Amino acid sequence: MFQPVKKAIIPAAGLGTRVLPATKAIPKEMLPIVDKPAIQYFVEEAVEAGIEEILIITSRGKSTMEDHFDASPLLEQKLAAGGESKADALRAVQHASNLAKITYLRQKEQLGLGHAVLQAKEFVGDEPFLVLYGDDVILSPKGNPVCGQLIRAYQQTGRGCVAMKQVTPQQISRYCSLKVDPIQDNWYNVTDMVEKPSTPQQIFSLFSILGRCLLPAKIFDILQNTPPGAGGEIQLTDAMAVLARTEGVTGVDFVGHRYDMGNKFGILQANIDVGLTHPETADQLREYIQNLAKNL
Repeated sequence: MFQPVKKAIIPAAGLGTRVLPATKAIPKEMLPIVDKPAIQYFVEEAVEAGIEEILIITSRGKSTMEDHFDASPLLEQKLAAGGESKADALRAVQHASNLAKITYLRQKEQLGLGHAVLQAKEFVGDEPFLVLYGDDVILSPKGNPVCGQLIRAYQQTGRGCVAMKQVTPQQISRYCSLKVDPIQDNWYNVTDMVEKPSTPQQIFSLFSILGRCLLPAKIFDILQNTPPGAGGEIQLTDAMAVLARTEGVTGVDFVGHRYDMGNKFGILQANIDVGLTHPETADQLREYIQNLAKNL
């Protein structure tokens, strides 16, 4: 029996430079997808998968994330006074503040994803843990969150696990490339990986890690001895490559749709797709798009 996975970390210290000027004063994690900030989708996914404790790695100017998940007595009183007409809004506000036990830690310098994860060593202890990359909102069928897909793979293999998808040949140099062999169904054995391959010879496959991984606590010892890699940053991929080469990592070709919330078009996609399923906006948005398409 392998240790249960009850902790997750969300690195959310980035500056959001790809979506400036919106992120000059608002953390990109707080940009809305219809009526919820992106960070709430991360937390809800983790909680749905059974996670009980979450550490959000933040930086200066991101205290609004803490405010969002905190109780708001004055707002709740005002909504409660509104009776039935404000009941849904009250439930939504209370839901956000009661999702999980969330703690926060500032990353004083942004030295890469690997450096951000290393800040969580004390929080994690000797337990396996999930990492939800701060740019990647992934929407999956109800009851099958990507975090849960990784946990199921870990429960059978006892190894680190990564969520992966194939990207285009044009995109692979912006991501990582995984060396894979099929295991069963949508599971693969990952035996090597490289971050941001710069030459065709470095590309193992078009499979890349997108947004989620589940790691053993031994990754911290590896990270402490990982030199700066691509972009001069401490890359989590470089540390995971050590795991892949020594004991193997399980790659899960996950079920779900990933949205890059550090990208203007990704934000638009997320809002349109969620808006088309949201009970308050679906009909109006569908009609609007259909009318708009006539003139495109």
